Amino acid sequence: MISEKKFPMTQAGKEKLEQELEHFKTVRRKEVVERIKIARSFGDLSENSEYDAAKDEQAFVEGRITTLENMIRNAEIIEESDGGSEVTIGRTVTFIELPDGEKESYTIVGSAEADPFEGKISNESPIAKGLLGKSIDDEVMIQTPAGDMLVKIIAVE
Repeated sequence: MISEKKFPMTQAGKEKLEQELEHFKTVRRKEVVERIKIARSFGDLSENSEYDAAKDEQAFVEGRITTLENMIRNAEIIEESDGGSEVTIGRTVTFIELPDGEKESYTIVGSAEADPFEGKISNESPIAKGLLGKSIDDEVMIQTPAGDMLVKIIAVE
């Protein structure tokens, strides 16, 4: 039997996905059904762009529901560890780019809850892969699509 992919995430991340799933099932699904019903009333379905758009949205909503259910079912909750200087999933790491000293901070999370705009990067991203397992004061060469980047870890929370 093929084992399904596990989705590492924090408890808060899982709860956020559960809320999104509930919204898609109780609100979005009903909205799409109503749009389809209205579009059908316009007549000939073969030339009805409203109907086509509503059906496309229905496919998206149902696909998203399936994806969310799978992610929640295969969630692997990351216990937030206290103390220690090692970079692990669920921790926030601060580093400076060498030699210019630009400071950056990211929380490393599973791909299911990654949101770069909130400073949360996926454990599968090049930066996270380079930092995982490293500790405070380590200098690390990270290979990114934009080129190699040398950083020094200055804090792990």
